[in-house]
Amino acid sequence: MSALEKSMHLGRLPSRPPLPGSGGSQSGAKMRMGPGRKRDFSPVSWSQYFESMEDVEVENETGKDTFRVYKSGSEGPVLLLLHGGGHSALSWAVFTAAIISRVQCRIVALDLRVQEFLKDLSAETMAKDVGNVVEAMYGDLPPPIMLIGHSMGGAIAVHTASCNLVPSLLGLCMIDVVEGTAMDALNSMQNFLRGRPKTFKSLENAIEWSVKSGQIRNLESARVSMVGQVKQCEGITSPEGSKSIVEGIIEEEEEDEEGSESVNKRKKEDDMETKKDHPYTWRIELAKTEKYWDGWFRGLSNLFLSCPIPKLLLLAGVDRLDKDLTIGQMQGKFQMQVLPQCGHAVHEDAPDKVAEAVATFLIRHRFAEPIGGFQCVFPGC
Repeated sequence: MSALEKSMHLGRLPSRPPLPGSGGSQSGAKMRMGPGRKRDFSPVSWSQYFESMEDVEVENETGKDTFRVYKSGSEGPVLLLLHGGGHSALSWAVFTAAIISRVQCRIVALDLRVQEFLKDLSAETMAKDVGNVVEAMYGDLPPPIMLIGHSMGGAIAVHTASCNLVPSLLGLCMIDVVEGTAMDALNSMQNFLRGRPKTFKSLENAIEWSVKSGQIRNLESARVSMVGQVKQCEGITSPEGSKSIVEGIIEEEEEDEEGSESVNKRKKEDDMETKKDHPYTWRIELAKTEKYWDGWFRGLSNLFLSCPIPKLLLLAGVDRLDKDLTIGQMQGKFQMQVLPQCGHAVHEDAPDKVAEAVATFLIRHRFAEPIGGFQCVFPGC
């Protein structure tokens, strides 16, 4: 999940994060602004990064589910991208533009079921979702596929691979997710979530917060990614709608029994007014998924190591490694690369560097062909 490990490392983040866009050339151009000019926090459409969007319908035991996917490319292996908790497929937008320009491949960025508040968010169910989407899109003969997942999405990618739910799987990549660090962070996760703003005045306000707080350090990515993380509050003009919104996202504080009813009523009325001035809130209430957190990450390292395919692990810091992965890395069971000066959302903070690492991995294993004169950059570790 996107905020999970960040909560563990929040104390190590600088009070003011590095200027956004350090990973992409377009963002770099936006950084070079004269004094007095304001940065542009306006949202950007997905269509500037992906070629198409479609809703894929899959069948299950209880009926049908619909999953949104964003696509680019027409030839080469499919890179199936799985986002972190609370994020959406749009978090892969800038990375998509970067990787498509380096190697011949196809991109499928999938919105996992957590986006729609479906009841069962277990790792096993979401792994089946990935397999079902692949089957619905490609039938019985899918093209070669590499799974790439960030945080929670990385855990789901590993569960999908270990259960052999994608028959044409050729590679696996986890981005900044390690069992030991993730499990240690679970205890402080709720505190981190309580510390986030509950509402925003506008999309621009949400984007500005994401950059200035360090959640996303790349302004270019934040402008497209945050659109998928927040939603407009529904029904704020009607009393019933307002009540449901307030009850859904406003936390109740402990109060004395005497007079608590009137205090709660006044609090809700005040919050209803706040919602009218702050019409955007988080799309996903991560706090309500707590019962699934342990299942997402427990045993992840051994599952990752046991997958009999080429593997890549990208980390924001070498201190994230736990014991099992440290031993596995020393034994050469997977390729690892550390991308320093990044936050938890590595693929958003440094999309070009992540694209270089993934492209080099694909070319090294002869899964894809380079384009545009791309030269492999082999890591030191």
